[in-house]
Amino acid sequence: MEDFLQQLPQLAQQKKKENTDFFKKLRKKKPKGLDGVVQEIHNEVFEEVDCLTCANCCKTTGPLFTNIDIDRIAKHFRMKPGDFIDQFLKVDEDQDYVLQQTPCHFLGADNYCSIYEVRPKACREYPHTDRRKIYQIGTLTVTNTSVCPAAYKIVERMKASLPTL
Repeated sequence: MEDFLQQLPQLAQQKKKENTDFFKKLRKKKPKGLDGVVQEIHNEVFEEVDCLTCANCCKTTGPLFTNIDIDRIAKHFRMKPGDFIDQFLKVDEDQDYVLQQTPCHFLGADNYCSIYEVRPKACREYPHTDRRKIYQIGTLTVTNTSVCPAAYKIVERMKASLPTL
């Protein structure tokens, strides 16, 4: 896994135009049964990929924190939301709350998340490859292929499963 993680940004960059074009075609055609095919691929890949051996998303990128996330996590720590924000978050260029730094403060050395039960929605849904209408988030999915081995494999299998695009 470690070797693949080191190669992943370069592999994703090499496939970026191909993947972007694939999602543009997917958005135009919207093949019948797409959600089912993608869900099946997602499930197959996550049978092979163990996030606990990777945690690259937690090590290299930070999720967006919604106000609901902030309230839930602050309550978990018995903190005021403002104190949680001051201690762990910052406002990015899009005016969204994000982590002050990566790797994520809540990621343990064993790749376990210390706030897993109350983690942000963005973390719960990452890499978003089991979403319905995945063609609507093509740009995000292509971006995630450079961070998440599962996202990379899912997109590669989608291209193989839907060659008529």
